[in-house]
Amino acid sequence: MPKTEMSRFPIHDDLTAPEGSLPILKGASSAAGQLPNFLGVLAGAPAALRAYVRYRAELRNGNLPRHSAERIGLAVAEHYGSKPGLQLHTRTSRQAGLGIDEVARAKRWDSGDHREAALLRYLRPLLTEGRFPQHLHEEAREAGWTEEQLLEAIAVLSMESFTAMVNVAGDVPVDGSVEETRVLRAA
Repeated sequence: MPKTEMSRFPIHDDLTAPEGSLPILKGASSAAGQLPNFLGVLAGAPAALRAYVRYRAELRNGNLPRHSAERIGLAVAEHYGSKPGLQLHTRTSRQAGLGIDEVARAKRWDSGDHREAALLRYLRPLLTEGRFPQHLHEEAREAGWTEEQLLEAIAVLSMESFTAMVNVAGDVPVDGSVEETRVLRAA
């Protein structure tokens, strides 16, 4: 029998979530077809869920290219060892047009594109060392990144870090694994 994957936090749905999380969960379920485990976990804290959804929505409407945000998501998920994040960002990176080699490079904070590589080098020490060398800011600007894009990249870095931390702290299973477990129990 396959191993049952469990989260340290309950994975809520529209039947078990606190009242304050229901509007977001219902919207996410209808839009995605299946509620991501991360959102189900985050539903246990309605304020955190609302903040996360608003933060993500605003960043999607920013000026940072989607493929750049996906590279950041891959690097952060790899840094934290977030299996759900790696699965999600590998899929969405491919949908955003990144090749397999570029996905692998992003997990190492690198890119075959000079401009993208400069952005990832810019962000890495903020996450891994908690400091920031000035020359990386100058390098990113010389590569063509605007101040607005750099600030949005930092925001994406923080949002993806939060997501990865919840996934790791909660031992949140990869999407689909909980549903497979439910089907096995019902059989």
